[in-house]
Amino acid sequence: MSQNEASTGASTEASHAQGPFTLSGAVARPDPRSVPLRGDLAHIALAGKHFVPHYAVPQPRAVMPGGASLRAAADDDAEEICVLMEGDSFEVLDVAGQWAWGCLSVEGPVGYIRSDLLETVE
Repeated sequence: MSQNEASTGASTEASHAQGPFTLSGAVARPDPRSVPLRGDLAHIALAGKHFVPHYAVPQPRAVMPGGASLRAAADDDAEEICVLMEGDSFEVLDVAGQWAWGCLSVEGPVGYIRSDLLETVE
């Protein structure tokens, strides 16, 4: 072990550690409309693929009669990604105020739905 390694407490092996979350440079950010991943939260199925502070187990909800718009942001004026029909299943990952963030599946689409347009799936 060199004097430099001894003084820092690091070894050459430790400095070249490999694993799923190595800091090896910039990575392409996934499309937020197709991958249930935010800076603070991700779908539990993405654990081990993406590093975030929290992973959520999806809570399935059914779209109520009349359908619901899946939006790019938690705002009635945000871009509409698609329209969900009555009875469609939506995987809720987070609820903030009047909006639920989630996905149709781990493959997307991903977005926001007004939480009053969703009911619990039995």
